[in-house]
Amino acid sequence: MPVNTPDRSDVSRETEHVEPAGVDELSSEDPRLASFFGDAFAKVRDFHDALAHQGELRGLIGPREVPRLWSRHLLNSASVVPFLPATGMIVDLGSGAGLPGIVIAAMRPQAVVVLIEPMERRCAWLTEVAAELELGNVEVRRGRAEEFHGAFEADAVTARAVAALDKLGRWAFPLLRRGGELVVLKGRSAQEEIDAATKVLRKFGATDAQVHEAPTIDGLTVTSVVTATRTR
Repeated sequence: MPVNTPDRSDVSRETEHVEPAGVDELSSEDPRLASFFGDAFAKVRDFHDALAHQGELRGLIGPREVPRLWSRHLLNSASVVPFLPATGMIVDLGSGAGLPGIVIAAMRPQAVVVLIEPMERRCAWLTEVAAELELGNVEVRRGRAEEFHGAFEADAVTARAVAALDKLGRWAFPLLRRGGELVVLKGRSAQEEIDAATKVLRKFGATDAQVHEAPTIDGLTVTSVVTATRTR
């Protein structure tokens, strides 16, 4: 993959609002990783290596994140997968470096995973890494979420470190079919975000919003996942 000059103004985008994992510097040789990711492990490991070699250079992650890609980013991204459908269309808003979108695509090979990202250089990265990993179920679309309202009806929409739930809901719910689910990674303030987003949630009939614990491997902080179903 070619190396682009990074834009340092947004190099930390993928670290915002992400809870500390509790353990740093997991090795790709750790048998717990292969056990956790199962058949998807080889692709996720190759994604890890691509981020480790090019993520900082391309302005996708900060330099301090490279040693903790597994604990803070890849496992954190994977924690959302059990709450997502195995088939259908899954949309990842503000995909950035591909966290969680690329991880989801590797772990949900029967689903179509649409990565929506407004920045051209990030779209180039996502397209390259999807091809490199032979993820034929990935579609990369450049633009903001609002530009795709009415363009399709997804079964699930997810996001990581994009925006507070009240704002995110306005972007995400119009992308969902009725019965589709918003499934987002959040931190310790997840319940407070649900409370602040009451008006938006009610507008789309998403009165079932709740916080779930989403563990990964022993020793890591349990991630919070918020789900809410669009009923109108």
